Amino acid sequence: MSHPAVERAARERRQVLREWEGYELCAAYGIPHPPWALAHNEEEAVAAACGLGEAVVLKVSSPDVVHKSDVGGVLVGLRGERAVREGFRRLRAELERRAPGARWEGVLVQPVVAGGVEVVVGGLRDPQFGPVVMVGSGGVLVEVLQDVAFRLAPVDREEALRQIQDTACYRLLQGVRGQPPADVEALAEVVVRAGELLVAEPYVKELDLNPVIAGPQGCWAVDVRVILDRDVPSVGEGTGQTSSYTQDWGPATAE
Repeated sequence: MSHPAVERAARERRQVLREWEGYELCAAYGIPHPPWALAHNEEEAVAAACGLGEAVVLKVSSPDVVHKSDVGGVLVGLRGERAVREGFRRLRAELERRAPGARWEGVLVQPVVAGGVEVVVGGLRDPQFGPVVMVGSGGVLVEVLQDVAFRLAPVDREEALRQIQDTACYRLLQGVRGQPPADVEALAEVVVRAGELLVAEPYVKELDLNPVIAGPQGCWAVDVRVILDRDVPSVGEGTGQTSSYTQDWGPATAE
C-alpha cells in the first residue's frame, strides 16, 4: 500500500506532491526536515511564524507550481509580524503575475535553517535498473556543477559513506577555511533512508531533496520535490485535507 500522500495525489490526478505532502512522506521514512505550517491567510502566517522561530521562510503553496523560484515563490529570513504579512501578500501577487490561473493554497511557513553545507539527496526509478539513489553538491547550482554519485537502491550505511566520498563536495563536508566538518554519518543515514523510500514506494518516479543542509550535528531536508508515475492507481475515497503540521523536530544523527 502506498503512503497516504501518494494516494491523495492519485485521487486528485496529480503527478507532483505538494511540498508539505513531500514532508509527510519523508517523515514516514525517517528523513528529517524542519517543522512547517500551511497558512491560508495572513493571520495564520503570523501565528505560525511566532511559533517557529525568530526568522522564517515563506514558500508559495500551489498544486500547479513545481519550481517555486520560477514564480518568485520563496522569501527567506523574514522577521516580525510586518515582514510576514508583507511577504504573504507579495507571494500571492507574484503567483498571480507570473502564473496566471495557478491555484493559490496559501504559504508554507518554516524556520530558517543555516550553518551547513548544501547537499542534494534523491533518486529516480530507472526503467532498466529500478530505484537509484544519488547524493552530491546541492543548492541552486546543482545542474551546473553536476557533482553527483549514484547507487542502486537500497544501500547500507557503509555504501552510502563511500558514495558521499565519491563526490567533490566531500571536501566541503570535511570542513574548509575554518568551518567545522559536517555530520557525514548523519548525511549517510539520509541517503540510506531515501533509498528505502524509493524501494518501498513503487509509484515515486523522482525524489529530490535539495538542499539538504548538512550541519555539524545533523542534517535537514529543507526542500522536497516528489514526482509520481503517471500510472498511479487511485485508491479509496476521502478529502485528504490537511491545514497545518508542526512537531518536535531534530536532525538525522548518527547512532
